[in-house]
Amino acid sequence: MHKYHLGIDVAKAKLDCALRMPDGKYRNKVVANTPAGYTTLSLWLNKHGATLPHVCMEATGVYWEAVAEYLASQNMVVSVINPAQIKAFGTSRMVRTKTDRVDAQLIAAFCVERCPDAWQAPSPAEQALRAMVLRLDALQNMRTQESNRLDVARDAVQDGIAGHITWLDTEIKKLSAMIKNHMNDDPDLKDKQALLDSIPGLGERTIAVLLAFYADTQRFDNARKAVAFAGLDPRQHESGSSVKAKPRMSKVGHSFLRKALYMPAMVTLYKTAWGKSFRARLAASGKPPMLIIGAMMRKLVHVV
Repeated sequence: MHKYHLGIDVAKAKLDCALRMPDGKYRNKVVANTPAGYTTLSLWLNKHGATLPHVCMEATGVYWEAVAEYLASQNMVVSVINPAQIKAFGTSRMVRTKTDRVDAQLIAAFCVERCPDAWQAPSPAEQALRAMVLRLDALQNMRTQESNRLDVARDAVQDGIAGHITWLDTEIKKLSAMIKNHMNDDPDLKDKQALLDSIPGLGERTIAVLLAFYADTQRFDNARKAVAFAGLDPRQHESGSSVKAKPRMSKVGHSFLRKALYMPAMVTLYKTAWGKSFRARLAASGKPPMLIIGAMMRKLVHVV
């Protein structure tokens, strides 16, 4: 059991920190979300005798990753929480005030009561692959936007848009090659890539995305937790005899994974033998097309 619990409300530029003392009182500190700020935070913790607190923070974009890695490297137990959990916890406590300071204290209180599991930092190879995969997705989105603009652009700006599309195509091609080489150069990623390549319906880019988020299988006790990580688990909504809504995809998870699995699920359902059999079985049970697609997305994670 930890005597000290540190809640951190993460923003792009700063970290609002709330240290819960053994007597239940709080000490607050704001530091910059930079390496210098992390050093200041460590000195502040040592000043209060909290050399190894249990640290909790929300998974806010990518802003939490650097501080989580730093604190974990200092042998601290770090837990990274889904923001929906903190929001529900605050509602259960009837918290009416919304400030960074209050949020940090709420995260620390959550840490005390729930004792969340420790976060495991991904390997450097996995971190690099994830960064490249997300960057590739951003470039592809930009290309789609520019292509749509080109169709309706006036003559005065068409050359500039066309030039940008050419540059994006070059960068996309270059980054795709970097991702492929990165997986081939890492023995662990290469072995797992070969395993995933044996699954009908998965292509090279989808495999890269899956390895970027699922390469370390020790993070998940079972396939159901891996499914929940992507927000593909079903959500039931029933109450008494009058409320019985149709089950829906929870979507309480990583939206990028759901986006990446949509087209592979379509390809699997309509282009592979096992996918066609899966689709026919669910269709015979009266399942609508969109539900079948979601079920295949979930099934792919199980198989992976």
